[in-house]
Amino acid sequence: MKLLILTAVSEFETDIKILLKKSGVQVFSCQEVTGYKDVSNTNIEGNWFAGEMISTKSILCYAFVPTENVDEVLNHIEAFNDAQ
Repeated sequence: MKLLILTAVSEFETDIKILLKKSGVQVFSCQEVTGYKDVSNTNIEGNWFAGEMISTKSILCYAFVPTENVDEVLNHIEAFNDAQ
């Protein structure tokens, strides 16, 4: 068994759940999280929002995956990312 942890922006929640099911992962958990990016070192002229911390609504999914399914999950993730 391997512990698999995925993070994604909230807009991809349904895609992630479908991806996990297609990969044979039948039991997993997801929760909403807020991601932050510190842009205080960024040039202020290039920072449209002029704040120091930018937040993003995200999800975190995790599952214990049988070792034989890990490569399949990673292949689906790579294909999904390439399509984006």
